[in-house]
Parts: sequence; C-alpha cells; structure tokens
Amino acid sequence: MSNNGKFIQSKRTFLKTGLASVALSAPFVNRAWAETTELTMLGWYGTAEPDMVGAFEEANNVKFVPKYYAGGDNMLAALAQNPPGTFDIIHTDAEYAKLLVANDLVMQLDANDYPMDDLLHDDFKSFSGHWDDSGNLYSLISRFGHLGVSYNKDVLTAEEASTYDIFWDERLTGKVGHFDWHLPSLGQMSLLVGNESPFDIDDAGWQAVQEKTLSLKPQVGGYFDFGGTFSGLKNAEMLAMVGIGDWVTGILERDGAPVSSVVPKEGGIQWTESYSIAKTSEKADLALKYLAYTMSPEGQVKTAQMLGYPGHCVTKAGRAMLNEVDPAEAQRSRQVDGDPQDPITLINEGRISYRDIPVQQSLEDWNDFWSEYKNA
Repeated sequence: MSNNGKFIQSKRTFLKTGLASVALSAPFVNRAWAETTELTMLGWYGTAEPDMVGAFEEANNVKFVPKYYAGGDNMLAALAQNPPGTFDIIHTDAEYAKLLVANDLVMQLDANDYPMDDLLHDDFKSFSGHWDDSGNLYSLISRFGHLGVSYNKDVLTAEEASTYDIFWDERLTGKVGHFDWHLPSLGQMSLLVGNESPFDIDDAGWQAVQEKTLSLKPQVGGYFDFGGTFSGLKNAEMLAMVGIGDWVTGILERDGAPVSSVVPKEGGIQWTESYSIAKTSEKADLALKYLAYTMSPEGQVKTAQMLGYPGHCVTKAGRAMLNEVDPAEAQRSRQVDGDPQDPITLINEGRISYRDIPVQQSLEDWNDFWSEYKNA
C-alpha cells in the first residue's frame, strides 16, 4: 500500500476516534428562527453568510448554521470532534473531498442533476477525488482560484512578482508572510525547485523542497491564520505572502489596498472547492436543493462576488452572467475572454497545477516538516 493509502487508513481511525485537537477559526453561530429548517454547514469562512445563502434561505424557509474552519486538516478535525449527524453540507477543498469519499462519509450525488456539460473546463467534469472508481459522483465542484505571488504594489511591480524567487529579495527581509497551512506554501516551493507535479515528488524532490523552504526562513516575518493574513497585507506589515492568491488580495483590492496577486513564470496552484452532503444528514433533500442552487447562474455569480473571499465561476452560464451584472468584478478577477491571466487560459497553457495531498509522502510528513520549519 502507498503512503497515501496508509494515510487514508489512519484518517479512518482518526475520524472514528476523534483524537485530534485543533482549534477552529470560528465557533458555531447559533441562531434561532421560528418555523424554519436549519441546515448545518461545515465550511470555509463566508460560505454560509447572508450574501451567499440569504436568497436561498428566504425562498426555502431555511436558516444555515455554519461552523467555520481554515485549512483541510482543521476540517477533518471538526468531523472527528463532532458526533455523526452534526453537519448536513460539507464545503471543502477538492484534495480533502477525496478523503471524505474514501472514508464513506458523504452521500452519492446524481450527476444528471447538475450542468456538467456547462462546466468551463473538461478537467472540471471529472475532477480528481470527486468521483469513485465506478464513476459515481460524491462531491460537486463549486468554485476555484489560483495561488501565486501576492505582493504590495507600492514595493514590487507585477513583473518583479512574476517569480517565486522574489520572496528572497532583500527589500522583503522580515516582511514575507506565510498563510499557515503547509500544502499551499510547500506546493509553491515544489514548483520553484522544478517539480513538474508539485505534490507527486520522489525523495530527492521532497528533499529539495525542504532545503529551499528552510532557506527562506530569514525572510519570514510570520505565519498567519485567515484573519492575520488579511491584516498583515492590509497594514503593510507583510509586503509579500507565500501560499495565497486573489482569494485574499482580491478583498483588499476591492477596498483600495495597494496589493495584488500574479501567477508567476514557474506556474500557479489551483485551489478547488466543492460541496458534499454528509451521509448522516437527515435533511438531504434540502441540502441537494442548495447544491443545485450553487450551480445555477445566480449561485455562480454569488460565489464570484462572495464577501468572505472571491472565487472563480465554474460554469459558462455563471461566468457570462457575472460579466453582464458585475463587469467590474469580472475584469478585476480576470474572468474575461482574451485576458492573458484568464484563469481558464492559464489552465490551458499548462501553467496551473491542481492542489493535492502528497502522493509519495504522507500528509503527516508534510505537516511535520512544516512544524519544523516554523520552529527553525
């Protein structure tokens, strides 16, 4: 069995015993609403806020009760720490969705219920980890974005930021920050050292990633959670960030902050988010209705405009409607035909790698090194 297979087995034990203890980024938000049905969602911050779910709540007499997390490991911890039946909808990163499927934690979906033929890229129609070996769908792609170099425009130009090597620039000493999650940052370091498949690397490739990452330590000013990443860039305490992209700088840019993100010459990493329905949910019918709503043009526009953090539409109809109703955001986020940084163009040019869990190492291997790096 591969290291990855061992990881899935160990996570099965982890999920059953609930031994992990990881602080979540936000507690349950308990809201009592008379004569409404509550749907619980485990997700990244913002996915169950009024700008995303309000119209669906009003139309269906539903109230979402969110529990938020940051980082896939924290999502797994939340599942372990809460009894079966706690969550109805699980919003997660695609690379962790495969673990939910492998551990039989989510219910099967009917692909015919969704506009699969309208997805913007063929890769999205059979996205890795969303389907089982028999071709059954379990997790529904909902939005995506690209990670690259995030930088302060008062200090760096877009051209200077177009390589991960900029993180070692003397102007940034003590001002380079990390989003505190190993997969994004180590994936970028893997691209920088020349690993074509940044998460499927042999021992030599993994050693090169570790050495390159450790060499960045003198430049690093901190490791930040969700909120700290925003404030660090907003207040110019950090002049560049590793492991993030427009999902952070887009919010600040909307508010006028001199920050931006670019996919560098070494390539970018795609984060891909999806929805699954917990197998123990007693409200699957309503949950299925919400999943269908998220794939409608209106739902896709909301995901692009999400106040918590922006993302890209995954359907052609959603992208077309975004350009119609909010052309400023479509242009800002490069979701416009002909833009050289159009996210679909970047995929087609081979400049994007899909974020994944390690293939030849275990997640524990990467997490252990991340802890070592932070404490070096």
